Amino acid sequence: MPVTLAIDAMSGDHGLDVTVAAALSCLKGSPGLRIELVGDRVAIERQLGRLKAVPCERCAIVHASEVVSMDESPAKAMRNKKDSSMRVAINRVKDGAAQAMVSAGNTGALMATAKFVLKTLPGIDRPAIVSAIPNVNGHVHMLDLGANAECTATQLFQFAVMGSALVTAMLGRQRPRVALLNIGSEEIKGSDTIRATAAMLQASSLNYIGYVEGDGIFLSDVDVVVCDGFVGNVALKTGEGVAKMIRQFLKEEFTANLLHKIAAIAAMPALKSLGKRIDPRGYNGASLLGLSGTVIKSHGSADIIGFANAIRVAVREVEQNVPERISRLLGQALDPAPPQPRAEA
Repeated sequence: MPVTLAIDAMSGDHGLDVTVAAALSCLKGSPGLRIELVGDRVAIERQLGRLKAVPCERCAIVHASEVVSMDESPAKAMRNKKDSSMRVAINRVKDGAAQAMVSAGNTGALMATAKFVLKTLPGIDRPAIVSAIPNVNGHVHMLDLGANAECTATQLFQFAVMGSALVTAMLGRQRPRVALLNIGSEEIKGSDTIRATAAMLQASSLNYIGYVEGDGIFLSDVDVVVCDGFVGNVALKTGEGVAKMIRQFLKEEFTANLLHKIAAIAAMPALKSLGKRIDPRGYNGASLLGLSGTVIKSHGSADIIGFANAIRVAVREVEQNVPERISRLLGQALDPAPPQPRAEA
């Protein structure tokens, strides 16, 4: 199906150098894709010229006179920059000119503006940030990753519904395995909010398998891990830090002396394969779930490969109509679940 995306072309640490090149790369591989580059028209045209490309039917420019900086207050950005590339791109989704938008900009401003303009789906209190994270079984989708520092049991339940709907849409798994992140696997562990959420999930039709601890994010056979945004963001950044530390250790060891350098040459195929499995660029593109439209957040430091992956995530979510799936599953999940043996985490 044809898909039109609005790209916040001015966003991210690298701005037009990354966003425009990534957009053009995705256009080459997707004949049904149309992209609107939202931002300063003169600057975008200049960048297209450097890349020996010109605006065309599948790559249009939508002018926006302002840019939201990475450290700008979300409230100030929403109130004072109504012609920012971020706001205009979101407006394109609201108006139906585009089916989704992608931005590498200020996360807080993106979430606040998207929620204000697009509104949340019926039955959803707050949007949540979700992304795929590599684990031993491929990857797991985890939410919330930073949008909501404190959550009620009802909101965590809604996150579980949204994550389950996303995994079904993106991976085709009809009954994704859903787990709650906790400080232990025993039912008596955790805060009152966590235990109340567990009770709601057990009474629902979701495939809830119980609690997982922090290591279970990377080692358990689960599809969706649910937590509040404070815990989720800490867990995400901790995992990223550990991955970078391991890479640094490997680099130091394989360059320590001549013998280690020779060993590195022999191990190069395995090292390259490992690098691909944990390359964060392949997982770039976090969804702001719970909105009435599709909004994808790229990491601010993403390069062309990473930002292109975020664009592909947006295309896939549009094709699978994720917001509609969430609304449908929310109604189904509230029905009492039929008695089933509980799966092990």
